[in-house]
Amino acid sequence: MKRTHTTASFGVIGLGRFGSALVKTLAEAGQEVIAIDKDEQKVRAVRKYTDFAFVVESLTAETLEETGVQNCQTVTICIGETMDISILTTMLVIKMGVPRVISKANSQAHGEVLKLMGATVVYPEADMAVRMGRRLIFGNLVDYIALDDHIEVRRIQVGGVIVGKSVQSIDARRKYGINIIAIERDHQTMVDFSPQYEFAPGDIVTVIGKVEKIETFEQEIQS
Repeated sequence: MKRTHTTASFGVIGLGRFGSALVKTLAEAGQEVIAIDKDEQKVRAVRKYTDFAFVVESLTAETLEETGVQNCQTVTICIGETMDISILTTMLVIKMGVPRVISKANSQAHGEVLKLMGATVVYPEADMAVRMGRRLIFGNLVDYIALDDHIEVRRIQVGGVIVGKSVQSIDARRKYGINIIAIERDHQTMVDFSPQYEFAPGDIVTVIGKVEKIETFEQEIQS
């Protein structure tokens, strides 16, 4: 592989289901992505999304630098199944000076090692289980994003006692300690809605706040 001078915003190392889906998502959002894997078939499969897809059989500092991955702003290492390679690759990418390194982990112990090295850790399988569990518990939960300090952004299907009530009358900030940041109706998203806006069945409300406060809000609006 010849040395390249590729510059991209994102790098993805490891093209399993998670890594390949990440490349596709980033590319479809108009981002330049460097994709790396030792499996030529997997690399060939993502070339429909990026021109910068490389077969790298041995992940060393030299082979990684030849792809130009050190020029990325964010590199995600998606090889959680092989812990030793995941840890070594994470260390190499961090030492290259990449500003943001995200590593996939398949266990708590694996994740703790990656965190000590300075990587942001994701647990895709565990995250999906939590997401499904919350949807089962709260039948009106559409989606959520977990932030730091037990704060979440959640999209919640409107129902129960708030149908027919206005944003102002439910007073979410005072009563529940959360903020309504968007409302969706008929596939239209409003971020500049009136305090007099009245909720209708099928509306989706996006809120941000502490997890326990959002859960109180969800439980009460179902009654």
